[in-house]
Amino acid sequence: MNLLLHFHLLVSAALLLSPSLAHDKFDSHVLPRPLSILEYQETPGILLSNELDREVRLLCDGWRFAVEANNLGPWKTVPSECAEYVREYVNGRGYGVDLEVVGKQGLEYAKGLALGGDGKDVWVFDVDETLLSNLPYYADHGYGLEAFNGLEFDKWLEKVKAPAIESSLKLYEELLRLGIKVFLLTGRSERHRSVTEENLRNAGYRNWDKLILRNLEDHGTTATVYKSKKRTEMVEEGYRIVGNSGDQWSDLLGASMSNRSFKLPNPMYYIS
Repeated sequence: MNLLLHFHLLVSAALLLSPSLAHDKFDSHVLPRPLSILEYQETPGILLSNELDREVRLLCDGWRFAVEANNLGPWKTVPSECAEYVREYVNGRGYGVDLEVVGKQGLEYAKGLALGGDGKDVWVFDVDETLLSNLPYYADHGYGLEAFNGLEFDKWLEKVKAPAIESSLKLYEELLRLGIKVFLLTGRSERHRSVTEENLRNAGYRNWDKLILRNLEDHGTTATVYKSKKRTEMVEEGYRIVGNSGDQWSDLLGASMSNRSFKLPNPMYYIS
């Protein structure tokens, strides 16, 4: 059952159950005296609106949880009922806290690793919504309410203005200090290599060992297949993938998975 249907069912239930909406004149004596608080002159429409707002928020909480837990099937846009919810989340403290938790867990894990000492321990990072934030772009495109437009997004990439996700930058720098090599594995096209490198450096990222982008032969494959292939190539070259950070499950699942993966939150878009 979709969110909109839930919404309409709630309205119907409220109309059936609320005396103040079923009758023009409300008779408080129909109810037990302990509920006499209902005698206050509240506007029925406001009461119903508040109740619906709470219900929609709960439904959107459930939707976002399903997204992050990979329990939701492929989706193209944020449900219209959750547009404001997503806007508030990604611009609020909640999103920042969630990102910080992921970064701290990655730090704790990395500090406890027994490295091989041969330069073959690597950590794989996705780029968009993992190292760099495209929130300025999505703010102009409904925070995921609009269907993805590749041409418009390419224009944004070429502005090289995406800021760093601070918790990821902190993890990135600590990994280098610990002696773990960093490989960047992104779904961006090879033709955007120079602007991607420029943006990463502008945001504070330095000294990665590899930046892997999609070649012509990689276009047309899903992100899961493409990234699995590239991770398999790393393993065949003798590297040990000790960690992997990404905002999409397609960054993390598939072949040659890391010893441990870290999923960053992203309720704005889905990539298979």
